[in-house]
Amino acid sequence: MASTYTPLGVELMATGENAGTWGTKTNTNLQLFEQLTGGFSQVSIAGGAQTTALTVVDGNTTGTAQYRMIEFTGTITGNQIVTIPLDIETFYFLRNSTTGSFTVQFKYVSGSGSTSTFATTDKGDKLLFAAANDATNPDIKEISLASPPGGSDTQIQFNDGGTSFGGSSNLIWDGSNVQIGAQGDLRLADSDSSHYVTLIAQVTAASNVNLTFSANDRDADQALVTDGSGVLSFTTISGGADWQAVITADPANAVSGQGYFANTSGGAFTITLPTSAARGDFISVVDYAGTFDTNNLTIGRNGHNIQGSAADLVVGTERAGFTLVYVDATQGWLLQNN
Repeated sequence: MASTYTPLGVELMATGENAGTWGTKTNTNLQLFEQLTGGFSQVSIAGGAQTTALTVVDGNTTGTAQYRMIEFTGTITGNQIVTIPLDIETFYFLRNSTTGSFTVQFKYVSGSGSTSTFATTDKGDKLLFAAANDATNPDIKEISLASPPGGSDTQIQFNDGGTSFGGSSNLIWDGSNVQIGAQGDLRLADSDSSHYVTLIAQVTAASNVNLTFSANDRDADQALVTDGSGVLSFTTISGGADWQAVITADPANAVSGQGYFANTSGGAFTITLPTSAARGDFISVVDYAGTFDTNNLTIGRNGHNIQGSAADLVVGTERAGFTLVYVDATQGWLLQNN
């Protein structure tokens, strides 16, 4: 009875066969075992879009699929497909060392089973299991190496002599949060890593500080503020009065937040306060021509109190400049400065 072979090419010798060559064949099998369990090979897949078939050579160590670790090399100018025979059952360490922004797919030679693909920018490593779980549609299964061990107090420590994280820095996961142990800063690099923005705690903080960011980025020119408990939100910050062009008559009721250069050189007139007002509303007024003393400016109260009085405010001071701020219905508009 003649020898038979496993899907990976190992020769199974029949009883009484291979007289005189049994030792040589056994040595070849042992060499193949070593290659299958720990062998490394580089396979060039250079070129345009194509399919490269990895092979098994029965009773020999020359098959390109008969290695534990395979590195793909060469400059690729199109998407690549690398296949293995349909009956192989093993696992592979693969490395994509090609140059060129194209995919490299690893799969069985035929069938509709799952496959594994290096993305166009993925020049990394994969651990794959060729399952041989179906005679016609076997799967290539990816084995993830990314998940760290769990636990309620898992700590990952980087002590690498100061080249990456520093010789004494700890990156700690406590089950809910990520923490940089000891005082360290979180650096967000710019697009070319030439500069960065840093977040860093005080040298000695009085207590823990928790900042909860807003759920959206709101409108242009708004500022980020805290409610006193660490909850952040966006708001519009007043930057002072919005000064208007010089006026010589009532501007059809003043507008909160605006400033007015009042010119009474042509005669006295009235600036009427807004119809409605809320705490913090303000208007500012300046004597433009220095004529308030001869031609008075009147601030019409428009139903509100001014300085707690239900009367208009008459301004007769030359070069007067002042701001009225609304507080409430009792005091109404109050002078901020005279």
